[in-house]
Amino acid sequence: MLHALSDIQSHNIGENTNIWQYCVILPNAKIGCNCNICSHVFIENDVIIGDNVTIKCGVQLWNGITVEDNVFIGPNVTFCNDRYPRSKNKNFNLEKITVKKGASIGANSTILPGVTIGENAMIAAGSVITKDVPDNITYIKK
Repeated sequence: MLHALSDIQSHNIGENTNIWQYCVILPNAKIGCNCNICSHVFIENDVIIGDNVTIKCGVQLWNGITVEDNVFIGPNVTFCNDRYPRSKNKNFNLEKITVKKGASIGANSTILPGVTIGENAMIAAGSVITKDVPDNITYIKK
């Protein structure tokens, strides 16, 4: 189901993927099968999303982000791909982010540039992830 109130420019969307209202999907984004993309999600061009991924409301996936299969991204998770953001930055340095298979990221977490979140990692709500998270780790905000 591709909701009529979304701006879906990509033709690279797998079968049985639902994209709800008020989403923007740019032309070169790749989204796998059986995904659930909730309302108010923005997905930029250089983004790859695997199969069986859930992305809750209010998430933006910027260029350089790869989300592997069976990942859960909670509401209002923020991804950053530029360590030193400036308006009209001519020295922009894209730092990619990878979220490995089976990982879950809790609501309102912030994922900084250049980070890899390991397979089956569990990130607590409200976390700020500044470095790689190993496989099978539960990261609890302290």
